[in-house]
Amino acid sequence: MREAIGMIEFNSIARGIYTADQMVKTSNVDIVTANTVCPGKYISIVHGDVSAVENSVKMGVKVAGEYLVDQIVIPNVHSGVFPAIVSANVPDEIKAVGIIEAYSLATMVVAADKILKVADLDPIELRLGTGLGGKSYFTYTGDVADVKTGAAVGEEVIGAEGVLVNSEVIPSPSRKLITSLF
Repeated sequence: MREAIGMIEFNSIARGIYTADQMVKTSNVDIVTANTVCPGKYISIVHGDVSAVENSVKMGVKVAGEYLVDQIVIPNVHSGVFPAIVSANVPDEIKAVGIIEAYSLATMVVAADKILKVADLDPIELRLGTGLGGKSYFTYTGDVADVKTGAAVGEEVIGAEGVLVNSEVIPSPSRKLITSLF
């Protein structure tokens, strides 16, 4: 199990691709995702041991130069963050659903990690910018009380950065809605 996740957001696609290459050549990390996001940006997300991720992101920030938008490193990231980023998580049961939306991609990754750590929750999807005009959102499920706790933590993290769009809790989602979440 990998321990850390690092992310860099660029306002140049060309520099983003170049930097992603440098990041994986610098340290023993794997790419979770490296792709374009709206509106014409690029993100590179890597994971590995904490020190390797820190070195990789440090190199990435240096190479990104003037094209750097944001960067994060989360040591001891919750294991549910990885599958949520690549939409590979289908919980066994959908209970209450939480949805949180922000104007920041990096802040949303931090919030998703904290949401999953604060209560017994399962991630559904962590969408970062693709098809969203540069916004991001995170959906998750669990008991109503846990989803409300997660929402409060997410609102606090994202609200502190001033990039919160909205947060909603659906206590008993319709089966017709649930099928559209995957």
